[in-house]
Amino acid sequence: MNITLRVWRQPDSDAPGKMHTYQVADVSEDMSFLEMLDVLNEQLTIDGEDPIAFDSDCREGICGMCGLVINGLAHGPGKNVTTCQLHMRSFADGDVIDVEPWRAEPFTVIKDLVVDRSSFDRIIQAGGYITAPTGTAPEANSIPVNKADADAAFDAATCIGCGACVAACPNGSASLFMAAKVAHLGLLPQGQPERHSRVLDMVDQHDAEGFGGCTQIGECTAACPKGIQIDLISRMDRDVLSALAHRK
Repeated sequence: MNITLRVWRQPDSDAPGKMHTYQVADVSEDMSFLEMLDVLNEQLTIDGEDPIAFDSDCREGICGMCGLVINGLAHGPGKNVTTCQLHMRSFADGDVIDVEPWRAEPFTVIKDLVVDRSSFDRIIQAGGYITAPTGTAPEANSIPVNKADADAAFDAATCIGCGACVAACPNGSASLFMAAKVAHLGLLPQGQPERHSRVLDMVDQHDAEGFGGCTQIGECTAACPKGIQIDLISRMDRDVLSALAHRK
């Protein structure tokens, strides 16, 4: 198949960016989207042009590095897949495909399709951890945990921090990401001692980074490659109210 790519290119964060058009021939429908970009970059390198900068790491849908906006959709048209899991059979021969970086004020463009997502790291540093001393690792079944809570914590922990929720949200909110991190610790016994301080500290950092507020539109959960559910945001909001009520 032959496709036309319109790719956002921005030399650095201070330079203006614009869309550039490229023709990519003989694309196999079994290629992942990133493999197709690899082919284009090989072509650009042979032609003496700078390759397109984009993030990737594991290419197995685990690391969350490969986020791109493809035809206006975070991670593209596939459901519950990351960009590296999106295959070219999702497109037709002759398609024109627009490729852009994540769009959010806290995600500044470093170069081309690469954005700075260190704001997520700072939210985690603010409270997404457990400091209570637990000694050596206990046997997995020695701490009783309600099965519903254990299942919910596991589902929340599948968040890979890719930022698709932010890129899809009209408000540029990171509430789904934050709610998943708050929930997967707050649902377990080990996370209870810091439950109140955790949610307040993370929310404060979220707002300080410049992320928008959540208005429960639902674009975040629709774009999430791991299917994180929007009800976790409501749970986080309840934790915030409880933490404020217990604040001394």
